[in-house]
Amino acid sequence: MPKADPSRRAGYGVKLVRGPFVRLAPHADSCSTEEQFLAHARRLKSEGAHLAADLFSGAGGLSLGLEEAGLRVVLSVDHDKEAVETHRHHFGGLTVDWDLSDAEQVERVAALMRAAGVDVLAGGPPCQPFSKAGRYLIRDRVTKGLRDPHDERRDLWRSYLEVVRLARPAAVIMENVPDMALDREMFILRSMVEELEQLGYAVEESIVDTWRYGVPQFRQRLILVALRDGVHFDWPTPLEEQVNVWAAIGDLPEVRGGWRPEGGASGWADYDRPVTTFQHSMRTGVPQSERDRIYDHITRPVREDDERAFEMMGAKTRYSELPEELKRYREDIFDDKYKRLDENHLSRTITAHIAKDGYWYIHPRQSRTLTIREAARLQTFPDRFRFAGPPSASFRQIGNAVPPRLGEHLGRAVLAALKTHASAGPPTQAVAKTLSDWFISRNSSPKGLPWLSAETRWQVVCAEILLDRAAPGTVAQVWPVIRLMDRPENPESTDLEDAVLDMARSIGRDKRANTLSELADHLRDRPGALDTDDLVSLRLPGLSEAVGDLAILSVPVAGKSAEEPVLTTKGVLRVAERFHADPVSQKNRLTDGRLAVARMIGGGTNARMAHKGLIELANTLCRPEKPLCIDCPLLSSCKRFGVEDDGMDPLF
Repeated sequence: MPKADPSRRAGYGVKLVRGPFVRLAPHADSCSTEEQFLAHARRLKSEGAHLAADLFSGAGGLSLGLEEAGLRVVLSVDHDKEAVETHRHHFGGLTVDWDLSDAEQVERVAALMRAAGVDVLAGGPPCQPFSKAGRYLIRDRVTKGLRDPHDERRDLWRSYLEVVRLARPAAVIMENVPDMALDREMFILRSMVEELEQLGYAVEESIVDTWRYGVPQFRQRLILVALRDGVHFDWPTPLEEQVNVWAAIGDLPEVRGGWRPEGGASGWADYDRPVTTFQHSMRTGVPQSERDRIYDHITRPVREDDERAFEMMGAKTRYSELPEELKRYREDIFDDKYKRLDENHLSRTITAHIAKDGYWYIHPRQSRTLTIREAARLQTFPDRFRFAGPPSASFRQIGNAVPPRLGEHLGRAVLAALKTHASAGPPTQAVAKTLSDWFISRNSSPKGLPWLSAETRWQVVCAEILLDRAAPGTVAQVWPVIRLMDRPENPESTDLEDAVLDMARSIGRDKRANTLSELADHLRDRPGALDTDDLVSLRLPGLSEAVGDLAILSVPVAGKSAEEPVLTTKGVLRVAERFHADPVSQKNRLTDGRLAVARMIGGGTNARMAHKGLIELANTLCRPEKPLCIDCPLLSSCKRFGVEDDGMDPLF
């Protein structure tokens, strides 16, 4: 009986290929001490350079983009040894492996930035989820202007803001996942904006589609730009042409899965020539002696059954459509487990998961997963850029990176803003206070939705279900009775409930009355259910997320409510898009819409009343037709006022 091949893992059926392990020497201008770093920074400053620091820098995608824009990255910090080695190889200055959850390291970074005269701080701090209790404590600190970012050591975004507070750079660029804007309360982002504005920065946030800036993949990032002293920032103009997958990687030679060149880390594949404009740009900086070769064009081995599956797949084939004998995963869970990229369109997002398996990234023409170099191309890393460590570390660094082309466009826009030094509009804090004061000035008796001044959440729920879009006369008749109701489990409320339901049915709202009746019966068996700030998880019959959110916003529960949700209903988007002159309702309401609203209500002590003020504006003055702009408290800062005779662009 033959011996088992030790290079095959049991149950895997494919020969393992390890390595190569890439080692990269430090950059010629790399600094090994803080003294060398300061001398290096002073020399660049004397030559007129704008200096940048990159925290949580990874391999250096953002750093590379900033340098292409004209900045000089002199300081970078990360806590991944392979990424630090990669960055140190490609950039001069000081690249260190420090843990920024450590308060001493935070202060050390800020001191170095101050001493060097760093102009721009960039980075993508990880943002962890928080418990409601944790959110409440953090928000309390923020709104009171307290600075104690180190009692929760995993909160690296707070370390990032502490560096800003201590170093006070002219500009801050923060990159993160768009999930920060999908959170219904947008807690972290609103806290960041609040703190930055307290420090005197004008802040802009946006969900950016990276393909609009020459990145050949579907990849969205949340970008925050803050400029000191209230300087205005204009987002870079998107490019007209889109780069597809084949325009990005079509010039790279064919290779089989698991192939490795001779020479280990120094080996290469033969390369012919670039064809498209994008490919030519990827070859920029490749030495003349290496024009005929491509490095890191290697990928994983392919199982025989996977190879057969890949050969059967087109760009639109789903995993569930493969023959049963070729499925190794549950199709009801992994319907898109395998994905062949479409050469005529954008790639799917390159993430760090590519380091674990490449099934989401099957080559558009060959029956294998992407190579390191192909993944780097799709992230817009040029061919001269190499990655330290084994292949898995290279894939991880690529997937975690900010696409350099995005960084370049952001860097150019920031430099232009710092040169122009135009004044930004009113900060979020000022807008929120104006809205809050206006709402309070209406004697706690809103004219649009009077239940914004309700005393219990049950009152809000009843009014929303029965009176949404009702005529003013109907509201005036029914709301005073609803306002006498307390909780569905209270006997007094039950008697009034029958009267309210009869009134609703008398005006033709039978279906709404039946919905409310069923909900009331359900809640009577669950006293206090409406006191939670996670009403959606209760799956209460007849209670939509929008109605639940309005109840949470209108009536906070003492000691339980950490922060209010950001609503994109009740007409608030109409007000936000007119105020910002940005048609966010034509984009993504759950991202762009929430961001637009958040930029008006902030995250401080005025946020809840400001949000109510937005709803009141939408239902009284900022109407869909013939808005009463002259009476609006935001008139002086509304960007749409005066465009037409009635003060509104018809498109909005």
